[in-house]
Amino acid sequence: MFDVEKVTRQCVDWIRNFFSENGSDCNAVVGISGGKDSSVAAALCVEALGKDRVIGVLMPCGQQHDIDAAYMLVNHLGIKHYEVNIKDAVEGVKSSMPKELSLTQQSLTNLPARIRMTTLYAVSQSVNGRVVNTCNLSEDWVGYSTRYGDAAGDFSPMCHLTVTEVKEIGRFLGLPSVLVDKTPIDGLSGKTDEDNLGFTYDVLDRYIRTGEIDSQETKQLIDRRHKANLFKLELMPQFKPEI
Repeated sequence: MFDVEKVTRQCVDWIRNFFSENGSDCNAVVGISGGKDSSVAAALCVEALGKDRVIGVLMPCGQQHDIDAAYMLVNHLGIKHYEVNIKDAVEGVKSSMPKELSLTQQSLTNLPARIRMTTLYAVSQSVNGRVVNTCNLSEDWVGYSTRYGDAAGDFSPMCHLTVTEVKEIGRFLGLPSVLVDKTPIDGLSGKTDEDNLGFTYDVLDRYIRTGEIDSQETKQLIDRRHKANLFKLELMPQFKPEI
């Protein structure tokens, strides 16, 4: 039921409209990991703005075993790109922590994602840019993102598209299949997304779009994750005095 051509054209028009209202001479700045989300987001921006107004930022943390995929993407699209290794920044924050404070595994896992977003904004504000949020509906649904890390950005072209739909758009835009169908890895813990989640994106996407799911145990896991992570999709709670 997904009309990939129609939705792609709508998304491209939406991106153009965003820039016409929020910086008609600005560039789209996107963090490039080599995975499907950053690849499709970058391709959509190129389609909307032209390759001369899209800038990719590659941000390995030390050695990145699949950085060739990121370079494949920027070379395929023909976009300007920078590589910024964030390892020293990550290690600098960790080494600057008070000795009596032991960082949790969760904070250590999410630290690189937040430093990457800081890096993206540093680049963006130096090249007259707007930062692309590359999250998709499936990941957002179960909170599979880092608040103020990859969940940040100035505009979000794919937040209402499932992983399945994002892949279809990638194929429609002619991206190499190795990028579209690359096994998603979180880039933080070294595990695949589906290993971390405990279910596949196919199962999740079907449940999101149709409400159908075969395993009640998986349904409960998805529902629990969705409920627990809704705060990531909402504005920061704000106190309003009665004046």
